[in-house]
Amino acid sequence: MNPIQPFVDRYGALVLDGGLATQLEARGHDLSDALWSARLLMDDPDLIRKVHADYLSAGADCIITASYQATIEGFESTGLNEESARSLIALAVDLAVRERDCYWSSLPQTERANRLRPLVAASVGPYAAYKADGSEYTGDYDLDEQGLSDFHDDRWKLLAGSGADLLACETIPSATEARVLLKLLEQTPSTIAWFSFSCRDDTHISDGTELAAIAQELSESERIAAVGVNCTAPRFISGLVSSVQAVTSKPIVVYPNSGESWDAEGKRWIPGEEAIDLPQASRAWRDQGARLIGGCCRTGPEDIRRIRRQLLS
Repeated sequence: MNPIQPFVDRYGALVLDGGLATQLEARGHDLSDALWSARLLMDDPDLIRKVHADYLSAGADCIITASYQATIEGFESTGLNEESARSLIALAVDLAVRERDCYWSSLPQTERANRLRPLVAASVGPYAAYKADGSEYTGDYDLDEQGLSDFHDDRWKLLAGSGADLLACETIPSATEARVLLKLLEQTPSTIAWFSFSCRDDTHISDGTELAAIAQELSESERIAAVGVNCTAPRFISGLVSSVQAVTSKPIVVYPNSGESWDAEGKRWIPGEEAIDLPQASRAWRDQGARLIGGCCRTGPEDIRRIRRQLLS
């Protein structure tokens, strides 16, 4: 069963969380190295748990784990062995599941009666996240399809068996990588996932493929719970939602960044020219057809609180 559907049926939309790394940085951590937020799985896992708690309290119906940039190869590059690397990837899911369960059990019965238990989505970051060179926004890879499959295989199997409610294949910049992840999804029969892409404009994903074309391919799989975009400028979202809606009846997922641009060389976000009220825009995207809505980089719990008010009012 698609775990997203009960939220859509009951509320008309599912509220996602916001930027994890954004909140870790706001609490004083420097995430400029190659592991980004995954470093905190080693250095301060309790802080990750606290950020999950903040988003749940803000009204998120789904929290996304700190496994986006957590890879066996990445952890091994810091001197850890494979067993320790695997343990840290599993920890990312465990932190989110335990915090979700704690939050749910702490709610009064009257509040639980008016809500569905939030979901945990295990983040499957792209190969670009491991490269840490900004290729999430270009799709410029040095691996072919087999190389990408080899890269993703072990972590995919680990996350698929981790106890998360579903997988979030997010910030995918490459149609080839999407097809690789789809093959892995089909090899793990009990797994459900959403696929969301980073996009260069209101029509194309980062490698130049038309979003509608790859969304149509993916829509044929019953194991894909939703298709859409994330970590993309808000000004492109409306056009991208229309592109997906034209080719699939799958729920559409959108969680844009704040509109800033990532400077891969300087490891920093550059303010954008656009000014958009993300919570206000979320209602328009819902009315247009998006069903999973939240925020990505440079968004926080207050944005999610306001998005929930917009979507459920």
